[in-house]
This record gives sequence, structure tokens and C-alpha cells, in this order.
Amino acid sequence: MLPSPDPATFPKRAKRLRPSAKRAMASLGAILLASCGQEGPPPLPPLPESALEAVAVEPGVPREELARRLDALFTGDDLGETYAVVIMHRGEVVAERYAEGFSADTRFIGWSMSKTVTAVLIGMMVADGRLALDTSPPIDHWQRAGDPRGAITLRHLLQMRSGLRHQEGAEPVQDSSEVRMLFLDGRDDMAAWAEAQPLAHEPGSQFTYSTATTVILGDIMARLLAPEGDAATRQRAMADFLEARLAVPLGLTSMVGEYDAAGTLIAGSAIWANARDWARFGDFLRSGGAAGGVQVVPRGWVDFMKSESPRAPDYGAQLWLNRPSGTERNVIFADQGPDTAFAAMGHLGQVLYISPQQGLVILRTGKTLDEEERALMDAIAAISALYPVR
Repeated sequence: MLPSPDPATFPKRAKRLRPSAKRAMASLGAILLASCGQEGPPPLPPLPESALEAVAVEPGVPREELARRLDALFTGDDLGETYAVVIMHRGEVVAERYAEGFSADTRFIGWSMSKTVTAVLIGMMVADGRLALDTSPPIDHWQRAGDPRGAITLRHLLQMRSGLRHQEGAEPVQDSSEVRMLFLDGRDDMAAWAEAQPLAHEPGSQFTYSTATTVILGDIMARLLAPEGDAATRQRAMADFLEARLAVPLGLTSMVGEYDAAGTLIAGSAIWANARDWARFGDFLRSGGAAGGVQVVPRGWVDFMKSESPRAPDYGAQLWLNRPSGTERNVIFADQGPDTAFAAMGHLGQVLYISPQQGLVILRTGKTLDEEERALMDAIAAISALYPVR
């Protein structure tokens, strides 16, 4: 606790100070003297006007409190760097803020949020009758007699239960499957590398989170859209499908994908969009796959994406669920939010949190290290807690 000013010396010292310093010292003295008789916690510091302006006049909860909790995402010193936040409530943007150097026009890489976009595109192909959940996907070399990978189904791939030897986050890092596939020996034909890995487990028997698995889903779509195509044809067919079936119906004018040299969508990590479009995509999932009164993907497919994997109660189909994992893993905040909430989560703290019972979508992009992730999720949980569960 700071000492109170000495009445005998304070006026003399003040005479030697500039007027601005005099005012500051007088304010400090007033605060300290007032605090001597104050009960309870000190008053909150003033909220910067720019922080309040980032929040709509009627955001559905107390405006200043929402602005403070949003501000904490940008000013907290233990949760990395936040680049953009967009909050939607019942289909309307109620808060939107960007760090210096970023704007509403900036495209952000989704990292593993891309997996959720991929699952929606796969759902459209299932609805079209091109794919079925419980059959082996059209990967020719898996169908050769005696190849045990022929037992892998589309459902297994979506729920991260393929059984393939994919080791995400391995040590040393150069042995990690996503690093080898994206940057080392698999980079020119990522799907071929991912599909060539042998089985480590019986298909369906174990949950193994894997970016390589989602790249296989990207290849499956390209095989169907351009069965005899070269790399350029595969890329063009997939880009057209993403635009026509998802981006245009949802108004996601900034959403684009990256492709490898074989023309395969880097479906597990490299779909880009600006913050508003990522949030709109989240609101589309909150609405059960509808946009503008049109059912873009069957509601039942979104329900499937939100259903627990048989081998991981906190994972659905390319989506994390806000439920206990039965392990030490706690990806969202199962102890603080409704168990009907779910999220698309990406490397370095990309978060698209969706809570249908609260009518809520929170999109956060930035750079957060592993050791900072819990503080980041606690800050997002604090925003979510403002909105009632209905």
C-alpha cells in the first residue's frame, strides 16, 4: 500500500513541479486519502472510448461490461496477441475490434478451423449422394485386395478414428506428421503422403487428432469433382465447389482455400477468410446449416458434426465439443459453459466458439502459444458468461 502524502512536505514539493505534475499529484493524493475510508474493492479504471465504441449500443448484455471483457482479450499480458474479435448474438454483430495493423479486410488463416469448413463441404457431397458415411471412400490403392486400409470409412476420417499412423505434435518437431506433410517430404502431394501411411490401430478403435486426416478428405472431394483431372483442374473444380456451394450462399466473399502442387485443398489448415466471414460461418453452424432462410447443408449433418465421437466425448466430426474429455484434455471450457456449445479451434489461438443456447458466436484470431492457451480460453469464457443460457 502506498503511504499517504505528508501534509508538511506536500505543498512545498508541489511548488517545484510543473502544473501538469501538480494536477497528477493532487489527483493521487485525493485517491489515496479517499481510499483510507473506502470499503470494498477500488473502482474500475476508466474504459478507453475506443474499447466502448467497438461494442454495439445494445449488445444484448450490459455494454460497458462486454467492452471490458473484450478489451481484456487485447490488453491481457498472459494470452498472447489478439488480432481481431467479432461477436455475434442472434445473428447480429454486436462487437467487432481489430488490433493495429489489421482491419475488416484482412484475411486470416484458419489453421485447424479449416477442418470444420471441410466437414461442411463433405456433408454437401453426402447430401448429393456422392459419398456415404459408412463406406470406404474412393481412394484406389486402399481398395486393393488385402490392404487393411480398405476398412477405413468416411465416418472414421471425420471423427479422427482412421487408425492411420499420423502423429500430430510429435517430438522432435520434424517427425510430426503435420510438419512432414506440410513442409517436408509430403509437401508436393500432401494427400498421397497422408494416405500412404500404414495403420497404427484398427480403423475406428482410437481417437487420434490429425491434420493429415483432413487433407485426405480434401483429396476425396477433388477425386469426385475432377476424377481424371490434372493438378490445375483439381484445384479449379474444388475452388468452384467451395465458392458456389458455401461462400456465395453464405455471403463469405473473402473465403478462399490454399492448394498444394497436386491441386489438393490443404483442407486441414489453409482456408482463409476475414474475421466477419469466419464469424458468419460460425453463425451458419449455430443456425443448423441455414443461411438467409435457405438450408445450405442438411440440419441433420450439422447435428452429426456436433455428436460425440465414440472414442472422444469432446470431439464430433471436425468440431470440438464443450464436454469433458475423460482425459486431461480440456480444449474449450467444459467446466464453465453449456455442454451444447462447440468450437472450431486453430493453431496459435484461432477460436470460433458457437453456443446455440446463448445465440452466441465469438471469433478470435491472433497468436497464442501453448502455455497461454488456458488464459485465452478463460477470457473467452468470461465473455460467454455474460450471455444467459436459454
